[in-house]
Amino acid sequence: MSIIALALAGGMGAQTMEAVFTGMPDSYIPQLENAWRKDLVDLYRAGKEAKLKNVMEGYSSLEQLNDTYLRLRTTTRSVVEMKLLPLVNNTSVICMVTTVEGPVADSRLAFYTTDWQPLPLDDLIEPLAGEWYLKTDAPADQLDDARALLDMDLIRYDLHADNLTLTATYTTPLYLSEEDRERVEPCLAAPVVYEWRRAHFERKR
Repeated sequence: MSIIALALAGGMGAQTMEAVFTGMPDSYIPQLENAWRKDLVDLYRAGKEAKLKNVMEGYSSLEQLNDTYLRLRTTTRSVVEMKLLPLVNNTSVICMVTTVEGPVADSRLAFYTTDWQPLPLDDLIEPLAGEWYLKTDAPADQLDDARALLDMDLIRYDLHADNLTLTATYTTPLYLSEEDRERVEPCLAAPVVYEWRRAHFERKR
């Protein structure tokens, strides 16, 4: 079944990000129960510091919220971003990015209906392996050296509050020593930018 068909069958009607955030299952952000999420929204709407102690004895803060976008710092080293992405007939899907920021930022990407049913990732975006973040026109010996050093795929995803783009930044080089980073730098391509079109993310380059 296509994503659009799932939208129509699953009742993914128009909602605001506030409603999606306060109505999400506790399991998706275990640091914050439903009542605390509502309190954060109330504080944010009142123009106050939207920061509360969470169940992990740390603090969570709502940093940005509009009708379609949310940025929540769940802990000192983790951030959740959510974006409502339009489909057809006034329906939407949720894109959720969870980023752990230490020692190097790495993200997990997921999609849901607005009643929080998981959607297949591969139907909505083509994630790229680390090889794609290397320049194909770099000298062969430098590329071979870079591939040997870049032996894992760490990628940070960033949603944007004011548009329908998603930026993927290859962060594995930040895991290397300064000397090795300098060796791989000439081989690194620019971050990848995706744009939401026709019910899925497409690469802009």
